[in-house]
Amino acid sequence: MIFADPPYGDTSLPWDVLVDGWERVARSCIASTGSMWVCGSLRFFMRAGHLLESAGWRYAQEIVWEKHNGSGFHADRFKRVHELLVQFYPDSSPWASIYNQVQTTSDATARTVRRKTRPAHTGHIAASSYVSEDGGPRIMRSVIYARSCHGRAIHETQKPVDLVEPLILTSCPPGGLVGDFFAGSGTIGDACNMLGRRYIGAEVDSSYFAKATDRLATLLPFGAAA
Repeated sequence: MIFADPPYGDTSLPWDVLVDGWERVARSCIASTGSMWVCGSLRFFMRAGHLLESAGWRYAQEIVWEKHNGSGFHADRFKRVHELLVQFYPDSSPWASIYNQVQTTSDATARTVRRKTRPAHTGHIAASSYVSEDGGPRIMRSVIYARSCHGRAIHETQKPVDLVEPLILTSCPPGGLVGDFFAGSGTIGDACNMLGRRYIGAEVDSSYFAKATDRLATLLPFGAAA
């Protein structure tokens, strides 16, 4: 699996500059049964969509990250409290061959179903009801609420571990390898360490590289995510 959180190019900040060619490099690194999750705004994907397609990636599905707080630009009419995470897979592989482990949540709504009338074609049937289990499992939904790292972030665009964990569980088998093309604060390495996945991260900024390395070095077991 590859995880990519590139600069979106939505602002004039010095670090928010689009990176040329990373899509093709990522495509050359992925296994035939692997996939890639990319973070971005809708504006970013509208610009980058044809680049991803021409690099050999095919769209699969998207997740909406709902934040507890948000941001806004001067021209915005609504406060931005979400980002997108979109999954892509190699265009040479059928979707059915891509590794996928369905994730569930234990928050299904309990309900009672009662039969109030007798079907016309039957004889006498006594009143009955069925009560589902409280908090039963259901397929995880495509909107994930996770608190942002505001006030405690190492990197300006740091993603919370709670957001990326289900994506790793879905798309990378136990013991599998996750490539993090824009490592930033090392969040993906942190999650891989806890989930038993191997990890390789790349970060162009030497100061963030050092901070991410220090972060991963403090995890138990020491060095497991290196």
